Parts: sequence; C-alpha cells; structure tokens
Amino acid sequence: MTYDILIIGGGINGCAIAREAALNGLSVLLVEKDDLASHTSSASTKLIHGGLRYLESYEFRLVHEALHERERLMRAAPHLIRPMKFVLPHDNAVRPWWMVRAGLFLYDLLGGRSSLPKSRGLRDGDALYRAPLRGEKRGFVYADAWVDDARLTLAMAVDAAQMGAQIATRTALTSATRTLKGWRATLSDGRSVEARALVNAAGPWVPRVATLLDAEPGPGLRLVKGSHIVVDRLYDGEHAYILQQPDRRIVFAVPWLHRYTAIGTTDVPVDTPEQAVIGEDEIAYLIAASNRAFFTQVARSDVRHVWSGVRALVDDGADEARTVTRDYSLVIDDDGAPVLTVYGGKITTARALGEDALRRLAEVLGLPLSDSSRNRPLPGGDATDFESLLSRIRDRYPFLGAMRAERMAHAYGTQLFDMLDRVSNVAGMGTDLGGGLTEIELRWMRDREWARTVDDVLWRRSKLGMAVDDAARERINALLAEPTQA
Repeated sequence: MTYDILIIGGGINGCAIAREAALNGLSVLLVEKDDLASHTSSASTKLIHGGLRYLESYEFRLVHEALHERERLMRAAPHLIRPMKFVLPHDNAVRPWWMVRAGLFLYDLLGGRSSLPKSRGLRDGDALYRAPLRGEKRGFVYADAWVDDARLTLAMAVDAAQMGAQIATRTALTSATRTLKGWRATLSDGRSVEARALVNAAGPWVPRVATLLDAEPGPGLRLVKGSHIVVDRLYDGEHAYILQQPDRRIVFAVPWLHRYTAIGTTDVPVDTPEQAVIGEDEIAYLIAASNRAFFTQVARSDVRHVWSGVRALVDDGADEARTVTRDYSLVIDDDGAPVLTVYGGKITTARALGEDALRRLAEVLGLPLSDSSRNRPLPGGDATDFESLLSRIRDRYPFLGAMRAERMAHAYGTQLFDMLDRVSNVAGMGTDLGGGLTEIELRWMRDREWARTVDDVLWRRSKLGMAVDDAARERINALLAEPTQA
C-alpha cells in the first residue's frame, strides 16, 4: 500500500498533522506504538492558554499565536474546551506588582479581540476567589481555558479518519529505507508500506525515530518531566489558581472532576521518556506550593492520584528547565525522500503546527493545498455553545441523570445524539460497568475511538479511573475483547 504521508506518533502533533493532510485530500497512515495520547498528550495541566509566564522569556510571538489558537479551538470544540477564570495571588517577593500588572496588560493586548474577559485586579467583593487564600489577599484575575487533552487529541484523529486517514494504534515503525519513490517502511503488525514522505512526530522518542530513519539531526531536544498530584477539592468554585513559587516557577491548582483539585506542574530534566514517573520530591514540592497558598492543608496521605509526562522541548540553551522555550521547530530532510521532524510544541498550538507542517511538506512534494482547519469544528463541536447543547441532551435523555449527562456531553458533544440515537431508556444503554459507564459507551470507544485496554477507557477517554473497582475493570476488559462491530 502506498500513502502520501506516513506519520509516526499519535500524540497531539501527529494527529493534528494527519487531520490537516486528510483535509487536503492526501492519503495518510498514522502509526502509534501505544494508544493515542498515551504519553505527553494526556499528561498536561489540561489548559488551552497563551502561556502568561512565557512573556518573561520575551516569547511574544508564541504567546500571540497561542492566544489566537485558543479562540479557534474554543469555537471548534466547545464541548472539550471551556473558559476558566484564573486567580493569581500576588507575592511581591517573587515579582513586583507593576511587573505582573504589565504582563497581564500585554497578555490581553496580544490576545486581540478575545471572547474571554480582560484581566483585572482582585476586588473586595471577590469573596469566592479570596476566601481559600492564606496571607495577603491581593492579586489578579484573568481568563484562559481548560481542555480534556486526551480527548482533544482523539478528536483530531477521529476527524482525520472520517476524511480517509488510516489510524493504526499499537503499531510501531520497525524499519524504513529510502527508495526512488520515497520510503518503504516495515511496521510491527507485519505490514510493509510505502510513502512519499514521513513525519516523525514521536515526541520524546523523536531522536530514536530519527536514528532509525538516518534523518538529518535537528536543533536537539530537552526532555523535561512535568508531574501533577490530585487531592480532595481545596476550595469552592470552578476557577483555578496560578501560584508563584519562591524559585520563580508557577504552579496551577485546577478543579478536577468536580470533587478534586489537580496541582502541577513540575519541571525536572530527565534523560529518557521512560522516566515519566513522579518522584517523592516532586510530590513534596507540589504539596508545599499548595500549603503556602491555601488554608486547607494537604499531607502526603491526601494525594489520591498522580500523573507525569515527559515534554520534548526544543533545546534553546536555556539555563533552567522552566525557561526552555515551548515553541516548536519543524525540520525537513529532503535527501532523496523527505522526512519532516517535529521538535517541541504545546497542545494549544498543535493545530497551527499541523497547518505549518503540511504547508512545508506540500512545498517539497509539489502538492497544492486547498483547505485549512482554521474554521473547521472538531467532531462533536458543531454546537453554538455548550450550555445549550447540555440542555438539549438533558431534555432528550433524562434517564442519563444530571452528572452523567454533563460528563458525556463534554466527552462527545453532538456525537452523543448518534451514540444514543436508538436509546429511549436507561436499559437501552446496557449494563452499568461502574462510574456511570455503560456498554453502549464502551462499544463506541472500542469501535470508533480505538480503545483497546481498560486504561484507554478509564483514563484517556472517560476519566473514570478513580470511580471504578477491580470487578468493573474485569467487566470492561471482557467487553473490549469481544469482536469489533463493522
């Protein structure tokens, strides 16, 4: 089988490139050695943001692009991405008041005509924002957005597949050689395929794939581990906090699954992607950051869940991991057969990266580009706004119950009407597998979203991993083993 493009890596960058290529009519095969978004792209702080702290590193272009992408993504996936207020308590010992105020003013300016409110100072009437905080209660309020990172990655892949791309999970590239027509690649499932061009979007594994391809080296990578902890809810409200630390880093405290608060992230240099495991020193650092900020104190025994990911950042020579650029670099090696390698990037700018990558590949391959995903909704995202969508879902499917309706509306958007098209009561959804997950939803994940394991289902597609027991896991595993529907 011959493809225009073979993409290695099913994280947010690889899926965004596949989507852009399929939108322009190219034949695409994406291979991922594990599950989609199974590594870095499901281990973020779950934010779509410009990166306020990047202004200190003078990355004005990156912040400008990210803020404009934030607007596009909120329109493209209102079910997966929602606006969120951020409270920034002031600590004059870390940064002077004028510097933070000037940074927020510039952040607003770079965002242009945003649908989100402008930044402002904390007011006396902001009791909800101020009440949880210890110490001096001065600070600021600004707006960014929260995202289900794994499902955003999945939505990119689903959209690409609906336009003809082939997505092969649990499939690794084992070898690749240049030919007169491009590349001949061997895959771990035994297939041999040909492609006019390859894309190395393997994230932290980019150097290993580049060596396999004998591709021209790029700018180099810095592997930086970012970890998070989850504790019982620390405060009321759906807002987040951005906490300045004595070492000038920042830590977010973000609402998580209604009942919890997620705290992160860290910046720890590592040597290999396999080191994406939280350390006790990171847990202690995040607990200390929380306890300095909030009246509700946290102990090690209060940590309910953790996650870690290794970010593959462009090595710009920065002295500290926290100041390494979050921008991306695309390198094309066109020595006979083109290979494009993706270095760096962040979830907010992945769509733009996909557009940029395809433009560069099209130039090398001599292909015309006819379309862009800039104004294209993601699957499930063709709704005016989330609240009206949720109201429709609750009216049409009252048997879901309020909490399950909200969870499924966020996960599937308007696709939920397709999933439940022939369902008129709770019995029609099949057995409850735990946490509100039913057979009909599980089969949708398996048949349309490449779910193959219990973790695929519970941690990346539903976020129900903290709500089910071992018996439920066994039931889920048994159903996943059933034959896939055509």
